Amino acid sequence: MSEILKTSQEQYLNKFRTENDPLILEMEAYSKEHNVPILSWQSAELLEQLIRLNNPKRVLEIGTAIAYSSIRIAKNLKKKGVIHTIEKSEDNIELAKGYIQKSGLEEKINILAGDALNIMPQLKKKYDFIFLDADKEDYKRLFDYSLVLLKKNGVIFIDNLLWHGYAAAKKIPAQYKTSTKQIREFNAIFSNQKSLKTTILPIGDGIGIGIKI
Repeated sequence: MSEILKTSQEQYLNKFRTENDPLILEMEAYSKEHNVPILSWQSAELLEQLIRLNNPKRVLEIGTAIAYSSIRIAKNLKKKGVIHTIEKSEDNIELAKGYIQKSGLEEKINILAGDALNIMPQLKKKYDFIFLDADKEDYKRLFDYSLVLLKKNGVIFIDNLLWHGYAAAKKIPAQYKTSTKQIREFNAIFSNQKSLKTTILPIGDGIGIGIKI
């Protein structure tokens, strides 16, 4: 359930969902049962639409988790399109590999195992589209690396910028105070980035979209 939309709105929108891919539904069920964070289905559908519109040949994802968004991106890439996805959790990588194999998209998805802060500076070729969804304390540094790797007119898509609604809240639970402060600081940096045309949308957990100018 989205922390941004009211329950009634969420329930209303759910009526119009047409997802019938059994693998996507299986992964959503796994995520819910095992408390593995993935994109909300609304955010994932927006991501897919942007992939179709942008038609990227090279996509970089920072934070694979179980490959839910990796698979949804890969499904919408043209014949020569590829996605490189970075993940440091060995457990997540094993789960991701299994789901990727089930999807039949192994040729389009390349997992880069390790810490994105170490991997990204070593990447040489630029990307048409970058999806950032990693540890919040690292968002600023990962964003800086992303700007270097993003082509002109390329798109960056960032999750969790409303952070369960706490980014705009006055009262914040103790366990979320540090991460909320980090997200608020990041939002200010993102919104004032001169090399991007940016917007933050109240979809899912808050989506930031930037186009490199």
